[in-house]
Amino acid sequence: MNSGQRPSTVGSKKPPVEEDAATWVDGAGTMANEVPRFVTQARVSHLLSIPEDEVRRISVEAGLGRVERVGSEEVTYFTYEEFHRVGILAARSQGARH
Repeated sequence: MNSGQRPSTVGSKKPPVEEDAATWVDGAGTMANEVPRFVTQARVSHLLSIPEDEVRRISVEAGLGRVERVGSEEVTYFTYEEFHRVGILAARSQGARH
């Protein structure tokens, strides 16, 4: 067989991507390709490239996000709609400063 020829795949049956797309992650209890329903404040800050303090200020003023407390630790979660609204409000806030 020369470099221009390929081995025949006749007879080999591979399932379509859709059938084989989901994979399980050990110990996670969710599908590996499942999209999370919430975004953390730290992730919003990273994705929008604004400080977490600014995300916190916007979320408090606009009443967005949900605070979860575990012991002495607090984490704020946003739905994707809230994340979008934080982005819009942050852009308006940046526009007002310039």
